[in-house]
Amino acid sequence: MAAPGQPSPQQLAAMQQQFAAEAARRGLSPEEFAKQQREQLNAEAAKQGMTTEQYVAQLRMRAIAAQQKAAGVQRQLQSEGGPAQAGQQGPPGQGPQPTLQQRTQQVPVNPNNPPNPKALAVAQFLRSQNLKTRTCIMDGQRKDMFKVKRAIRALESPAYAKAQKKNPNLPPVTDRASAENVFKLLPLSVLALRVSKVDPHAGHGHAKPAKRVKGLWTVKIEQHQEADPMMHYVWLYEGPQWKQKAMAAAVVAGIFAVVLFPLWPIMLRQGVWYLSVGMMGLLGLFFAMAIFRLILFCITVFAVPPGLWLFPNLFEDVGFFDSFKPLWGWQETKKAKKKKSKKTVGGAPEPQASQATESIPAATTTATAATDTAGPVKRDLAPRVEEATEE
Repeated sequence: MAAPGQPSPQQLAAMQQQFAAEAARRGLSPEEFAKQQREQLNAEAAKQGMTTEQYVAQLRMRAIAAQQKAAGVQRQLQSEGGPAQAGQQGPPGQGPQPTLQQRTQQVPVNPNNPPNPKALAVAQFLRSQNLKTRTCIMDGQRKDMFKVKRAIRALESPAYAKAQKKNPNLPPVTDRASAENVFKLLPLSVLALRVSKVDPHAGHGHAKPAKRVKGLWTVKIEQHQEADPMMHYVWLYEGPQWKQKAMAAAVVAGIFAVVLFPLWPIMLRQGVWYLSVGMMGLLGLFFAMAIFRLILFCITVFAVPPGLWLFPNLFEDVGFFDSFKPLWGWQETKKAKKKKSKKTVGGAPEPQASQATESIPAATTTATAATDTAGPVKRDLAPRVEEATEE
């Protein structure tokens, strides 16, 4: 029989099984997991200013006190509820078992543990892949969200096998089960966590707003981290921060240089002055051109309707050089816009007649035969230009 306060052999066996299962879930051997726990205990004891034995004894006393308190609450519930609460009590010697609500509130990750190097390598690889991430809102911050199936697909791709040969920290992936086990390293190290969509206005008394950002989810972290292909995960691992640090350093250097502008050499200050005058001149030339083209259109809309535009694509959503092509163009009427939209419904727009006549050396004449059973055959010999479609 076990001494008072000491676990029984059955409890020891159960604890060893749980310890081995937790080590396997973290991708470590029981010896490595025990070494990691010892190092963590030593660090926590050093923070408290105690030895490791004293810190372990303090934790044991706290656990016994919490167990006694839970047993007292369980006995009180049984005395108040009678046999209805008896089903929640576990086997003798194991204390009260947690209820279903208590079990669903437990998150199987430990954010205090440092990230596993293997999990960091997997996160860095998946961050470099195209997982078709979308932006979501979590705790008022914008985060990148992705689906599990795309991450599993990336882990099973030849790119991962090639990267695994170069980086020994990447675990091998041989089948779908091993890919899921590798993916589970992310939530265990709190690099990515499973989330679900929630209504940000649920439980509020006010009405829902009429406008919302299309496709922008508001999400919350789920307690159980699973690896179903259709589940969504959010990235908590931001990756290397050297780009952000470099940009911040460049901004600070630029502000510092502007503040010290009076101390610049005379040649640099003159160069900046000439550059600013040139930019202002280009900006003024652009506004003058925009005003001139508007005046030209107002004159030609009455003189030669439908009106002439200088640089018709100047304010269109095109590139810089395409904004100045072509040099001029006629104003499109509503009928022309409707015809153009009808032509572009089924695919690419058809070329205009002027483009067709430029691509062929001469106009093509056709004769359409009109048969008439009652009289002689009449032919329409009027020539007309047909549009040539490019294959």
